Amino acid sequence: MSKLIGSVVTLAHGGGGKAMRDLVAEVFMPAFDNPILGVMEDQARLELGALSVPCARLAFTTDGFVVRPLEFPGGDIGKLAVCGTVNDLAVGGATPLWLSCAVVIEEGFEFERLRRIVASMRAAAAEAGVMIVTGDTKVVERGAADGLFITTAGVGVFPPGRDLAAVNVRPGDVVLVNGPIGDHGAAVMAARGDLALETKLVSDCRPLNGLMSALLDAAPGTRCARDATRGGVAAVLNEIAAAAKIGVAIDEAKIPVRPEVDGVCEILGLDPLYLANEGTLVAVVPADQADAALAAWRACAGGTDACAIGEITAGPSGDVVMRTRFGSERLVDLMIGDQLPRIC
Repeated sequence: MSKLIGSVVTLAHGGGGKAMRDLVAEVFMPAFDNPILGVMEDQARLELGALSVPCARLAFTTDGFVVRPLEFPGGDIGKLAVCGTVNDLAVGGATPLWLSCAVVIEEGFEFERLRRIVASMRAAAAEAGVMIVTGDTKVVERGAADGLFITTAGVGVFPPGRDLAAVNVRPGDVVLVNGPIGDHGAAVMAARGDLALETKLVSDCRPLNGLMSALLDAAPGTRCARDATRGGVAAVLNEIAAAAKIGVAIDEAKIPVRPEVDGVCEILGLDPLYLANEGTLVAVVPADQADAALAAWRACAGGTDACAIGEITAGPSGDVVMRTRFGSERLVDLMIGDQLPRIC
């Protein structure tokens, strides 16, 4: 029988007393239960057997998640928080192992909605093969938060000898993506309802560690990889070009974009290259391993539409240049401000 009183979170649920204990015990603990979290200490006590391999290294990342609406086609803020942190570990070549979860809840937030989001986090963690091993809960007054904010941190392990980094790319390398771009940004904008857009688009929000594992098995010479989140594919390619002091040439006709995303962008005057993604993996591999990498991705969920979109060039240093469908070329630069409407 539930000990939670009422249907919404109150300030008492963040006060450190019985109400807070009941919230944690009934909402978070059943969803995230595992032997490490279950001891209920102020810190997670991790077994470091994975580091017993000579020259293995720890990977550590953290991220805060805000999005409106909190639930959208294909995901919600909880799934986003798990996948985002797992992906930040995975694209560096690390095996994600453990996550922390800190939530800031606005007074008046419905228990039922909170349970849905926490269940979504549990499902995403299970899909990615990670455990949520520690966390924190805060409740703030009405108006002090946009419903719910989540911060996750993640720990993983780099196997010996693995060193994926943008500085490793070389002219002649091939740029790959695992599928259509811009789905997340377009789906979230449409889900808000204030633009009167009707679409069946869903977010591409997913953990990418399975795709990364398949990539590294098929193309062991992979230079680097990135998940194209805020700033989209354009931001990722500019980061790589600037870090390696090389050029990137992409072909607009080869970039996979769903017609629905193209439609949203045309209506709003946006460019899909700059739309946020939450399950889009950009990788740079040697040319002689590109076909093997694409075949491996196409055999995986989330990679069936993988394709090559361009290559690394000798220069101009730091420039990303796109050949358009009309045969001309244009510079793909970083955005100076925000692409509006902003979704997170």
